[in-house]
Amino acid sequence: MPELVAAHTRLFLLEQLRVPVGLLASSLFPAISMVAFVVPFAGDDPKAATMATGSMMFFGAMAGALINLSITVAQDRELPWNPYLRTLPAGPLPRFTGRILATLAGTLVSIVPVLLVAAFLTEATTTPLRLLLGLGALVVGVVPFMLMGLFIGSVMAAKGAIAASQVLFFPMAIVGGLLLPPAMLPDFVEVISPYVPTRGVAELLWTVTAGTTPNAVALISLAGWTVVTAIAAAWAYRRDEGRRFS
Repeated sequence: MPELVAAHTRLFLLEQLRVPVGLLASSLFPAISMVAFVVPFAGDDPKAATMATGSMMFFGAMAGALINLSITVAQDRELPWNPYLRTLPAGPLPRFTGRILATLAGTLVSIVPVLLVAAFLTEATTTPLRLLLGLGALVVGVVPFMLMGLFIGSVMAAKGAIAASQVLFFPMAIVGGLLLPPAMLPDFVEVISPYVPTRGVAELLWTVTAGTTPNAVALISLAGWTVVTAIAAAWAYRRDEGRRFS
């Protein structure tokens, strides 16, 4: 089993390197946003710059986890090779695990430009331990969004997955406080913000990197979203398998 997981992970990593557009977009757009909005307005405030860095790191990671994963899974389902793989005795676990590990690797690469902008152009500051904890929080935080991507990719064709993932991505980023601090959000948005999974991840990142006090409702909501998306992704896969092979 470990050999199969490693083989699938290597395959998916090679696919990303051969067509790196998605990885470049998820890497450069957050860094450009940092330069345009964070550096001139919050770059001199260590705490605000550190929180903004955490937000932009997750903004890029979420793009890879939600948009790229949903599209690639939907495209895989449209290939003749995919039904054949499902007939093999190894089952879906090695392929799914390889896909998730490759997505996580792309996520870690995508945060490098944001960290460079924060280090050289802002007063953002943190300790090596807090940075390591932040990376761990980022990995944990992208899990429900990868599960969302698996769900969308398993129930929609590639064109539908592109539209659905983008429609979900930007509203969740805005409402979750990734692009604007929660205090600057309109009152009605601030009320619903803790119940959006992006806010929970942001709170987790701000806590471990900048030492803020987390919003308990947002963290509980994030845990609930993780459970719900896991159930939804498993159901979608079984539904797709049943429709293809029953």
